[in-house]
Amino acid sequence: MTPVLYIVIPCYNEQEVLPITAPQFLAKIHQLTAAGKISESSRILFVNDGSRDRTWEIIRELAASDEHYIGISQSRNRGHQNAVLAGLMEAKDHCDITISIDCDGQDDINAMDAMVEEYLSGSEVVYGVRESRETDTFFKRTTAQGFYKFLSMMGAEVVYNHADYRLISSRVLQEFAKFGEVNLFLRGLVPLVGFKSSSVYYKRAERLAGESHYPLRKMIALAVDGITSLSVKPLHLITGFGVFVAILSFIGVLWALIAALCGNTVAGWASTTCIVCFVSGVQLICLGILGEYIGKIYLEVKHRPRYIISERTWEEEK
Repeated sequence: MTPVLYIVIPCYNEQEVLPITAPQFLAKIHQLTAAGKISESSRILFVNDGSRDRTWEIIRELAASDEHYIGISQSRNRGHQNAVLAGLMEAKDHCDITISIDCDGQDDINAMDAMVEEYLSGSEVVYGVRESRETDTFFKRTTAQGFYKFLSMMGAEVVYNHADYRLISSRVLQEFAKFGEVNLFLRGLVPLVGFKSSSVYYKRAERLAGESHYPLRKMIALAVDGITSLSVKPLHLITGFGVFVAILSFIGVLWALIAALCGNTVAGWASTTCIVCFVSGVQLICLGILGEYIGKIYLEVKHRPRYIISERTWEEEK
């Protein structure tokens, strides 16, 4: 029996690129169906993440034009990770497999063929991994690769050069639904579910139209979420650093006492100022890291919904 595939596509202010990429996704559905790889019941699920332009209107028009297009709209903008999660949770009870992909056309949709093949061969999760970052600027390439390496150093289990282009079976999604984190970093959470996984490598292209919605500010916020959501190693590091500074301070106190007893003390503010500034800086950095974790705990204990769906295209048809 051929599996039912739902392609989950988060959309935020994508009115320029959506009319270009939507037909490409539909063509891929038809191609895979004709090849006998997926069921005719497969769908393309757009997730409107509180867009301020005509994105939702375009999704509704697409849904009216072809039954393979369906869409849901969040009540407000909640961020890319929450939009992907909303689509996956909406799809998990209606399909056998999902493939999440951005709608900007940068990820190679032809990699879906290999992903489905990997699933048919027994993989429950298939990661789309970039072969290289030649299309990125030097700054973005360096910071992105450094981020993945830093996450690994922090003890987080992530797939190098993998973002959110992946195939996940409904079996895995049923288990993933039990994860209740509010602070989402999907590329780090999915490996925690387990099950057999594999990777498919592809080349990433330039964005087909519109502007990127992931500026440096959002990339840094995602990096902080990834580190603090998946690892407590920063807390261990600042504890160790604090012990190291305390030992140095204790040695400094002994040195000062010995120097005072020997009558070798020299009045001066420079050394005192440097020590005070150093220790104060260390304390503020440590407090900042602790504050990040406390903030995450504060959000988690509230148990607020991670997404709220306000509209569905198939409900409009009733």
